[in-house]
Amino acid sequence: MAVIYLRHPLHGAKVAISDMEAENDLQNGWEDFDPAEPVTDPVPQVEVVVDDASPVKELVVNELQPRRRGRRPREATE
Repeated sequence: MAVIYLRHPLHGAKVAISDMEAENDLQNGWEDFDPAEPVTDPVPQVEVVVDDASPVKELVVNELQPRRRGRRPREATE
């Protein structure tokens, strides 16, 4: 079974488990990388064009908020 590490500038990293899957992903903008190599650019950046102005680089940030676990406080349920 093949293990192929792929990276995409917008979607992040993934592991392809077959050569056919990796070939398909490479055609869709993914690129090979070696996870053992040191990271040279730890924060990925994406070019965003705003109102046909010059491209602006923005940090890729996960917008999901952590979900609070457990029950609601007793006073909130009564």
